[in-house]
Amino acid sequence: MPAFDHQGLRAKIAGAAVSLSDNAIAPALVAAAIGQGGATLTAHGALSVETGAFTGRSPKDKFIVRDGLTADRVWWDNSGAMAPAQFDVLLNDIERHLAGQALFRQDLLAGADPDNQYDVTVLTPSAWHALFIRNLLIRRDDGIAISDRAMPVTIVHAPLFQADPARHGCRSETVIALDMSRNLVVIAGTRYAGEIKKSVFSLFNFHAPDQDVLPMHCSANLGPEGEAALFFGLSGTGKTTLSNDPNRPLIGDDEHGWSAKGVFNLEGGCYAKTVNLSAKAEPEIHAATRRFGTVLENVVLDAGNVPMFEDVSLTENTRAAYPIHVLPSIAKGSVGGTPKTVVFLTADAFGVLPPLARLSPDQAVYHFLSGYTAKVAGTERGVTEPQATFSACFGAPFMPLHPTVYGAMLAQRLEQSGAQAWLLNTGWIGGAYGTGKRIDIASTRRLLSAALDGELDGVDMRFDPLFGFEVPMSVPGVDERLLDPRQCWADGDAYDVQATKLVALFRKNFEKFGPEANADAGPKLQMAAE
Repeated sequence: MPAFDHQGLRAKIAGAAVSLSDNAIAPALVAAAIGQGGATLTAHGALSVETGAFTGRSPKDKFIVRDGLTADRVWWDNSGAMAPAQFDVLLNDIERHLAGQALFRQDLLAGADPDNQYDVTVLTPSAWHALFIRNLLIRRDDGIAISDRAMPVTIVHAPLFQADPARHGCRSETVIALDMSRNLVVIAGTRYAGEIKKSVFSLFNFHAPDQDVLPMHCSANLGPEGEAALFFGLSGTGKTTLSNDPNRPLIGDDEHGWSAKGVFNLEGGCYAKTVNLSAKAEPEIHAATRRFGTVLENVVLDAGNVPMFEDVSLTENTRAAYPIHVLPSIAKGSVGGTPKTVVFLTADAFGVLPPLARLSPDQAVYHFLSGYTAKVAGTERGVTEPQATFSACFGAPFMPLHPTVYGAMLAQRLEQSGAQAWLLNTGWIGGAYGTGKRIDIASTRRLLSAALDGELDGVDMRFDPLFGFEVPMSVPGVDERLLDPRQCWADGDAYDVQATKLVALFRKNFEKFGPEANADAGPKLQMAAE
């Protein structure tokens, strides 16, 4: 297939606009967003916006074009399929929809490693969305090395366009469609800005393995010798909080690649959750929400335009989007050396998992494929127990290939690097949610520090009979009873019942990966029943 003419498409769409704001910087975009309506300056200077009906991603409205490149490679159980002809009709219809509108164009980069870099152009009629993606991708004046061989990507964003399922082959009036062969993305019918960011990650996840790069939904920071530490975890597990450490420069907040050279950030910004944000618990993130140019999504303001981070009346998924360079400690060039430590974060609301466990390489791949956390009982009537959540590779919605492809790459990277993997539970101890208590952040930080600094290399470990991993018997500065969840329960038999339930959930979830995945590295149901 001949190379697609991205420059021609970009010029065609821009040329049909009534006006074009080309690579405007924050002050111009803030002014334009306020002028368009629906955006407000907070008392501290950030830009506050609401995303309307969609306050999160729409995974069921995401489609990949099924063609010769993708047909036999994409994990279709996880992605909707769209015919090439339907994608072309959708793109043409959106082009006509945007014609005559004022457009904002941002030419940005994804990938801090010039050997694995994307030349990304976003075209949108919304000024605040242009500011959002400018904050989150790499700006060309950020000091990142720019490749003249970067892969071109064009994202056409039309938040007010309503798709026609019969005409466009989608499910509803909302559609996120990715053409992997031509690196084109169309986003329509939703104002939730995270769709723009995650579409870049989805493209990267598809192409990176071909370049022998493991794409990862994780945060990363640097140790004293320049070695990287990786933090995988679903929402609410502490990934952003724990990777933001003034003593460990941050490589990136959310999306990375692990190549033969080391780790590189895909982005140039952070998209941090702000629910219950405080200056005491997360000072760096809190400070970033008070700067001019930061975009606050769905954060309720008081009468004086001061953010009320504890107010979740719009959504619990409140966010702040800001450039990474506003943080006090960041890694030069947004790159790091070969990882020494890999941390899988979970917030176990069942009260079963220990606060820290050492994983063998096989166990690391098992927990990577499982991608487990547990959400607390919600407001839905009749829901009184924790809800297990499994998201393969800690980012299933963004993984176009089968999870075992990424799992095999992780196994190879762990073998080559000798990196040690840990499971860090930031959830409940002494009982499930509602009975037990959340593991205190001071103990979590102490355990993490011990794992990162090598303090646990020679300590005594106990074998966990349910999950098969090793748990430290003692860690300086941490109550020893905390390290054994069963001891923390008032009723040991009740712990056993809960543990058996969680083991069964793990095993049931892992069945979908088939015989090629190593289920023997996971928990043993028969042991839990003894």
